[in-house]
Amino acid sequence: MYVRTTKRENKSGTVRYLHLAHNEWDPVKGRAVPKVLFTFGREDDLDREAVRRLVMSLSKLLEPGDALAATAASDLEFVSSVPFGGAYVLDQLWRRCGSTRCGRVGQPKRGRRRDMTATERVLFALVANRALAPSSKLAAAEWITNDVHIDGLAETGEQPCYRAMDWLHEVQDDLEKQVFDEVANLLNLEVDLLFFDTTSTYFELEEPDEPLARNDAGRRLDADDVDDNEARQAGFRTYGKSKDSRDDLPQIVIGMAVTRDGIPVRCWCWPGNTSDQTLIRQVKDEMRDWTLSKIVWVADRGFSSAANRRYLRKGDHAYIIGEKLRSGSPEVQAALSRQGRYQDVGENMRVKEVRISDTDRFVICHNPEAAERDRHMREQLVAQLAGLIADTDKLSDFKRGELRGKIADKPGLNRYLRATPAGKLRVDQAKIKAEENLDGKYLLRCSDPHLSAEDIALGYKQLLEVERGWRDMKQIIDLRPVYHRLEERIRAHVILCWLALLLIRITETTTGKTWPHIRRELDRLHLGTFTGRTGTFQQVTTLTKPQRDLLAKLDIPAPKQVVSECGT
Repeated sequence: MYVRTTKRENKSGTVRYLHLAHNEWDPVKGRAVPKVLFTFGREDDLDREAVRRLVMSLSKLLEPGDALAATAASDLEFVSSVPFGGAYVLDQLWRRCGSTRCGRVGQPKRGRRRDMTATERVLFALVANRALAPSSKLAAAEWITNDVHIDGLAETGEQPCYRAMDWLHEVQDDLEKQVFDEVANLLNLEVDLLFFDTTSTYFELEEPDEPLARNDAGRRLDADDVDDNEARQAGFRTYGKSKDSRDDLPQIVIGMAVTRDGIPVRCWCWPGNTSDQTLIRQVKDEMRDWTLSKIVWVADRGFSSAANRRYLRKGDHAYIIGEKLRSGSPEVQAALSRQGRYQDVGENMRVKEVRISDTDRFVICHNPEAAERDRHMREQLVAQLAGLIADTDKLSDFKRGELRGKIADKPGLNRYLRATPAGKLRVDQAKIKAEENLDGKYLLRCSDPHLSAEDIALGYKQLLEVERGWRDMKQIIDLRPVYHRLEERIRAHVILCWLALLLIRITETTTGKTWPHIRRELDRLHLGTFTGRTGTFQQVTTLTKPQRDLLAKLDIPAPKQVVSECGT
């Protein structure tokens, strides 16, 4: 396809006309002949602005790099093209959250101050890598250098990445506080409810870490600080109860506090054998200085001990905590046996409040859809159990005992099995009846006297935001695998993942769209590099309407079309 020129003679002289044409093979003539596709009109009356708009419109049908090459001047050489939009948006949010001022924390009290500009840029690049193309730090350094545009950081190496992580570990507490203050003002966060939960992440190791002396917060103690009577010994990557069903591998425990809007405000790390029961007390203590107003802590049933409840009530705080329906405690039994009518509070949600004590309120929540799923699952388990124990009366006592041992290893089946005094195996009909009364139900305990039963139920339901955070940490940001051996680097890696999740949640909350959708759209905005006789410059592809809409919702200015320029 090419521009063809024709001439025509008239009284005023020769007139030239421009056409868009391409050659087609003419089998009769035995040669290619031009075919006009579009006529632009007289050359001296050409609407060059209309032609420019046409070229730009057609270029949108191409890949970003091809579009830049196609629209470049003939004397320019197209050098490269890299994704630009994702890193640009994250960088704007990073600056808005005050992270570029991170050099204010962690500075030595005396002596020469650090130049934190380079460290801050490397740190942001590592956070952007987790959100856009998660990889090891070596691969991240190559990505930063070759596959993305990071403002103020043309290239980096593996060692600068490690140095930035080491500094991040040193200033974690101060940095988290500073970032929270900025984000709270930026989003006008409601921090009346704070959701806390933990997860674990495992490591492909043959042996766990060597046990070291640690304080109550799981931090490693220096030799001078060790008190043999108080310090506990634990390796950082060690065996524990895995939430990924990998008890066979060493792990660490990670905690996260999240607002009702899903904004992760802080994260923690502990050795892999740390029990959930005591962690929420440490979390409450460490957030005491964050100048937060009254907080209602929301946690699942793993944190429901009496000691935790007393601790969370201290000061002006309160709690909403899940209770174990099958705990058998007198309070739970009394709450479940109390008569009363349920109140509909939303789609597939009914609640009933039960007063048991002067300090605690119990709310029974019932989900009809979940009840139907529980019933269906129980029927399948009972049918499977009945098939396993059919005709076992004919077996010897040894064979029945052997079968009973196998069933005991399957909690779902063992729940409905009973043995008669004679050792015969039967389906426990009384247990089935008891379980029917629990279908679709969960029990909440709350210490706040002012929250309605509906607010308690809906507040606890928002605990799913933490679970969504863990899912995104593991599936989108790729928390695992962790390519680090040193404890400080592992802790810094978790902080990087938290910072990436924070920027992602700010983007999602503001735009109302999911991060995978946003990331795909922004990755289509490219930066092309051109070189010519007068020098080299970088130019951004034209914004599409979806990209302009995203930037408008985030209140981020459109990037300059020419990002950088330098003469030869």
